[in-house]
Amino acid sequence: MDKKPVLGILLGDSAGVGPEIVAKLAANGFLQGHCRPVIIGDMRIFERALDVVGMQAEHYSIGKVSEADWGRGIPVLDQKNQDPAKIPFGKVDASSGKAVNDAIALASDLCKSGKIEGFVFAPFNKTSMREGGLEFESEHHLLAHIFGVSDRPFGELNVLDGLMCTRASSHIPIKEVSDFLNIDRIVRAITMSYETLKLSGLERPRIAVAALNPHAGEHGKCGREEIDMIEPAIQKARALGIEAEGPFPSDILFIKAFNGDFDGVVTMFHDQGQIALKLKGFEQGITVAGGQPYPIATPAHGTAFDIAGKGIATTTAAENAVIMAVNMALNNRK
Repeated sequence: MDKKPVLGILLGDSAGVGPEIVAKLAANGFLQGHCRPVIIGDMRIFERALDVVGMQAEHYSIGKVSEADWGRGIPVLDQKNQDPAKIPFGKVDASSGKAVNDAIALASDLCKSGKIEGFVFAPFNKTSMREGGLEFESEHHLLAHIFGVSDRPFGELNVLDGLMCTRASSHIPIKEVSDFLNIDRIVRAITMSYETLKLSGLERPRIAVAALNPHAGEHGKCGREEIDMIEPAIQKARALGIEAEGPFPSDILFIKAFNGDFDGVVTMFHDQGQIALKLKGFEQGITVAGGQPYPIATPAHGTAFDIAGKGIATTTAAENAVIMAVNMALNNRK
């Protein structure tokens, strides 16, 4: 019996590079080699993507997951909701956004009903999603609403070379970061990092927490956030049994982390971690939906509208996302 997990593979935004990335992974056998994939999207968009990349993959349409037979090829849960003739490459499109929103809802429901064990989604376009009816701040907030975990720590974690990075504040102006931060929000970020790292297979994750100010505030001479918020949050996390250390100045933190001293990093604001990760490996990084009850991962790069339809998008990040989701799904079985 094949013990590989059943994963949903969402095509992503139809106008971006997502479908052609999925097409490449289907055609070269990567998906089948790591999981039992169920592609979720419009069959016509998937077949257009196969034409774009000039490759072939055995596939067939199903109406429900129970019809899947991986001996026949890759099953496509055909949504029949995207006509390629009406979806040009590289354009924001409300219908593509709606299809993405619907695919997230469907994949989440399939997880809850036990039909799939998690899912990987090719890149979305948030503008298209909003124009398509998304009423939440992000897909992570939508997922938390669907899974009923909005009252728990949840959000985006970025992963590169085994290092998982999250943040205590996200899409807010820099001038508002200090006022936004507090002990509880920092503890929530540390806890989410810890729980997600454990789900990925680590028994005792080591987490580094970044300072906010230069030189970690110089004992209060260059800001008090470290003394008033970050250090107490670290102590509170340690009291919960979490191996957290810091606060470390961010200009040295990632040197230690990429050297293997830590498994996870919690930063205080968005670019504090994103710059480090994307400089080191823009085409390899992935994003994990932290705090959700099922494995959900995606490439960290976007829809790349500028190269969509050219068949040149690389698949490394998507491969890493699949591997992460597989590992998490297997650990979820324990």
